[in-house]
Amino acid sequence: MECQGTSNRVARFEKVRFELFQSAVISARIHLLTYGDKDISSPSDAMSSLINLKLPERSTSKSAGYDFYSPFDFTLESGKSFVVPTGVCCDINEGWVLIVAPRSGLGFKYRVSLDNTVGVIDGDYFGAENNQIFLKLHNGSDKTIRISKGDRFAQGLFLPYGLTVDDKCLRTREGGLGSTGA
Repeated sequence: MECQGTSNRVARFEKVRFELFQSAVISARIHLLTYGDKDISSPSDAMSSLINLKLPERSTSKSAGYDFYSPFDFTLESGKSFVVPTGVCCDINEGWVLIVAPRSGLGFKYRVSLDNTVGVIDGDYFGAENNQIFLKLHNGSDKTIRISKGDRFAQGLFLPYGLTVDDKCLRTREGGLGSTGA
């Protein structure tokens, strides 16, 4: 079965600029080394990780969610959180939003959640200087979780959104993550 027609095509995933990804991988490596995880890709492997990174895609023709793939190996200890730089940005049509959550199996088996409960990626985030999608995972279980490079760990859904009839907002985004306020 082929994918649905073009009328519901509302976005395009892309890889971020190498400099953004490399900086994020270095920060992630420092965080993971603090917790003793020696298996994460070294900063020199960042280019290879980004080149070989698989962009989010649906697993089946009837899947609503686009699976995000881990750009490197990491371990998530019980009760700990970790920010995953996905290496991905998304150009989203006006009137649509990308909602991101952990894959259902990770939540069900390991109580993995996002620290901000749900990821909301606005269309104007794509135009920000640092437009990389970051996901802060939290392990709420009593088990250690191992995510390998290339594993599907999160999923994104595109949803339409509405505006109030008296909406007058004309402000535009000036930065990346958290730039519109706390």
